[in-house]
Amino acid sequence: MSKLALDNVSGDFFQLSEKMIESGLRESRKSDRKRMILPIHREQDAKVQRMINFLQPGTYIRPHKHPLDHASESLVIIQGSIRFYTFDKGGIVSRFNKVNSKPLPGVVDIEPRVWHSFIVLEDDTILFECKQGPYDAETDKQFADWSPEEGSNKVKEWMKNFN
Repeated sequence: MSKLALDNVSGDFFQLSEKMIESGLRESRKSDRKRMILPIHREQDAKVQRMINFLQPGTYIRPHKHPLDHASESLVIIQGSIRFYTFDKGGIVSRFNKVNSKPLPGVVDIEPRVWHSFIVLEDDTILFECKQGPYDAETDKQFADWSPEEGSNKVKEWMKNFN
């Protein structure tokens, strides 16, 4: 499996550069998962998790929810577009919205315990993600049992329902 993320940035100041964008997009195109994260929080256990996500069409964001009380999540579309979905507890789509970077950057914000996912609609989509940390793989996400596991043969068929 290819790497999941680039190295965390360092220093007391960060500004996204053209070189970082080129690197992130190149890595997302090479990735088996068709995506790459650039963590811009300096430490993995930071109290606020901030990430730049580089995404290609066909990446699978398994439907999930963030079960902890503090687990709201915000996304800002910097470049490209996605279709963002929320689901009821049985996996029925509650709402879906196309979210674009133009004419203004699109913003999505969800509260804790909302089942959600999105599909990428354009090559080289870039989004900024922010949520409260620290990150703990055991408690951060609860994946929907009504959705296929990442890497499963059922993913492509399941995703056809959302294109």
